[in-house]
Amino acid sequence: MRVSRMLLAGTAGLTLMLSACTTDAPDDAAGGGGGAEMTPDAEWFDQEEFDAQLAQREIEPEGPADEPWLQAIEPEWTDTSEFVHDSPEDATLCFSNASVSNPWRVTGFITMEQQVEALQEEGRIGEFRVSDAADDDNQQISDIQAFVDSGDCDAILISPSTTATLTPAVETACESGVPVVVFDRGVNSDCMVTFIHPIGGYAYGADAAEFLVDNLEPGSTVLALRILPGVDVLEHRWAAAQQIFGGSELDVLGYEFTEGDGAKIKDLVSQHLQRGEVDGIWMDAGDGAVAALEAFEDAGRPYPVISGEDELSFMRKWDEEGLTAVAPVYSNFQWRTPVLAASMILAGEEVPAEWILPQEPIGQGELQEFLDRNSDMPSLHYAKFGGEDLPGFPEAWTDR
Repeated sequence: MRVSRMLLAGTAGLTLMLSACTTDAPDDAAGGGGGAEMTPDAEWFDQEEFDAQLAQREIEPEGPADEPWLQAIEPEWTDTSEFVHDSPEDATLCFSNASVSNPWRVTGFITMEQQVEALQEEGRIGEFRVSDAADDDNQQISDIQAFVDSGDCDAILISPSTTATLTPAVETACESGVPVVVFDRGVNSDCMVTFIHPIGGYAYGADAAEFLVDNLEPGSTVLALRILPGVDVLEHRWAAAQQIFGGSELDVLGYEFTEGDGAKIKDLVSQHLQRGEVDGIWMDAGDGAVAALEAFEDAGRPYPVISGEDELSFMRKWDEEGLTAVAPVYSNFQWRTPVLAASMILAGEEVPAEWILPQEPIGQGELQEFLDRNSDMPSLHYAKFGGEDLPGFPEAWTDR
């Protein structure tokens, strides 16, 4: 496999290392109150986009039914003939990654590497160069500039660390004249050839919040757990939850920034339980859901109604304990799509200007199916990784 890793950070650190504004002690004021006081921050809430994403949950995507990573919701196609490469087998793809600092990103990057290997075997791309910024905006800006300055990249793929700060760097990459593909998190620009993402943060946050509203009695208390501020996908998840909780009769205690640290999650939930009842847990990323549940076990309290994610540790806990739960999904298989898009662009094939992938939560009815399909996978794996047909399956994921 022809892969050159430039500045690639190790995958051992599975917790987000970005600093976030939080304290060790719970502070209800941090997230406002419940009911009508749950007003989304205007900087991160767009009513039109919110409505669009919620509607897109019901739209049948175009594309092959058995390859959701190639499906697109209401695509508007863009011409790429100017980027045709005469010898795609010699084309160099350069990827600037925000990090591999949590299990979702580790799972996705493994899937991306396996998709690269498949395309290389087919002669559709050549070398694959990777830089990893370890969640450092300045490092990622430098990484992108290094790719541009090298002049070696026939396409540049970018998964931004944060939104506003990375925008100028992405625009610099666009100005270099090579096709740019942005995925996962967005930037405040439309200069890229395609922006690839599942439906979005509003849909994810709404899936979780609607489940809690539907499964808790009026007046029940909900604690929100967030990773960090300033990332569009995560901010949109919380804004959607605020919008839905604000129209409900649930009492939202506030929110806590956890940095994705399991020990901090458990401690914060324990402190809230010492102060009173917690009937529901809403999370903007569910890889720490098991830690939150352990706080209830330690306190001898009934499990809450909870939104987690399609990480197997949570899904297996859900099954074992008979939880009232849902797994919102930010489709991990999206890590396949950028390299596929790059190969299509270098072949002059049309791609969607905004490539919106399907994003369907896992409910009780689908739980066993996805547990069975992933029975041999490690606990930090994500059920909807979409890599079963790739060359390294299953060892690449089981031997991570």
